[in-house]
Amino acid sequence: MADCVTIVGGGLAGLMLGIGLRQRGVPATVWEVGRYPRHRVCGGFISGRGQASLARLGLLAGLVEAGAGTAVSAAFYSGEGRIAARPLPESALCISRFRLDQWLAREFQRLGGELRVGTRWTGGYGEGVVRAAGRRPEPVADGWRMLGLKVHARGIALDADLEMHFVPNGYVGLCRFPGGEVNVCGLFRSAVPVPDLAQRWREWLSGPADSTLHSRMAGAQIDEDSFCSVAGLSLSPHRATDRTEWCIGDALTMIPPMTGNGMSMAFESAELALDPLERFSRHQASWSEAQQEYARACDNTFRVRLRWAAWLQRAYFIPAARTALFVAARSQRCWRGLFERTR
Repeated sequence: MADCVTIVGGGLAGLMLGIGLRQRGVPATVWEVGRYPRHRVCGGFISGRGQASLARLGLLAGLVEAGAGTAVSAAFYSGEGRIAARPLPESALCISRFRLDQWLAREFQRLGGELRVGTRWTGGYGEGVVRAAGRRPEPVADGWRMLGLKVHARGIALDADLEMHFVPNGYVGLCRFPGGEVNVCGLFRSAVPVPDLAQRWREWLSGPADSTLHSRMAGAQIDEDSFCSVAGLSLSPHRATDRTEWCIGDALTMIPPMTGNGMSMAFESAELALDPLERFSRHQASWSEAQQEYARACDNTFRVRLRWAAWLQRAYFIPAARTALFVAARSQRCWRGLFERTR
């Protein structure tokens, strides 16, 4: 008889973990304060090893049927400067979180998982409880706070499946979804207090008036209901072995969005938790033993890419270094190397 595992947070990592546990016959309950479907600040881009994690759990084909598209090219822009579209080192999946989260929630329930939506967990994080409740707010550093914005739009002509636009104090990614919809997601460094987003979010996501991004967004048909934002993002790398709670996904650590590897890491961390959690549930390992096994596996898996991503994020907000990065990205060898080291 297996004990139930409680998962606090029904995002990518929490639902993936719940699905994997139910596939193994382990009882699982997911607590989610929100409801499905819902929009989330996310690039909508599954790149790297996360696709393999989905495939091993038999979910990849289902996501394609649910509307995931394939991205095979990327282009970069800085003001009016441009690096022409080039093939991605490996293809990626593109899907809206509005569709993805709901699909995962239904799959979890189909497998017999208990999903409690619209309810906040108040029971603490002891044995048998996994924290998957997303990012933790980052304290204000040097008067700056990280801010994420996302909206869906139509009528945007892209040169590649993915476009990265360098803008002052941030970057905006455009990701093409099937059917002509484009995910517009930006990360910005904002002075504190955070400005009035209800009035200015279009300005932030449109970039400077003389930029390619601005011309892209000028004729866009914005789905205002899809707009969402998040402030206080924590982009400092964290080690799982330093945590006393069992954390997965962004609750563990968040890789800078510019790498396009956040969704993948959420899926990967959930998969890494499956074996030790099953052993705990079946009384084959203590909670401490299972948590430490998982933590070591996470640190070994994510250490290198987090180190490279932290360096890229710091460099990006130094004007001279940002210019150098854009120039370096013109080199196929350099760009491919950075792509691989953040995955």
